[in-house]
Amino acid sequence: MPPVVPPFLIGLIAAPLAKRLLKPLMRGVVKTSVGIALEVRKATLEAGENIHDLAAEVAAEMVAAQVAVGDVEVRSGDGRQAAESSTPKSEKDEVAARTDAEARAPKIRATAAAAKAR
Repeated sequence: MPPVVPPFLIGLIAAPLAKRLLKPLMRGVVKTSVGIALEVRKATLEAGENIHDLAAEVAAEMVAAQVAVGDVEVRSGDGRQAAESSTPKSEKDEVAARTDAEARAPKIRATAAAAKAR
């Protein structure tokens, strides 16, 4: 009858060997997975930028088409005026004087400031 080796002894011998073999393998798997995830994220961000660029181009074309139609109506002599021409000159100057940063800056509400003071 062959000698009986308890399974825990096999585990004690095999565990260090498995650790030496599996640790580099698992490290490579994790490193590759993280690299793939970063590449997918980069590709997704680029696709999102392309979609935003496309949307901005379409919006610009639509505005240009509306302005062109508005110019035709004003030049046609029907007595119609474009909505832009009915705006007082002082308001146009005020809007033009604002910088992009001022125009895009969020307005702070008085109620929010009062709530923080409490």
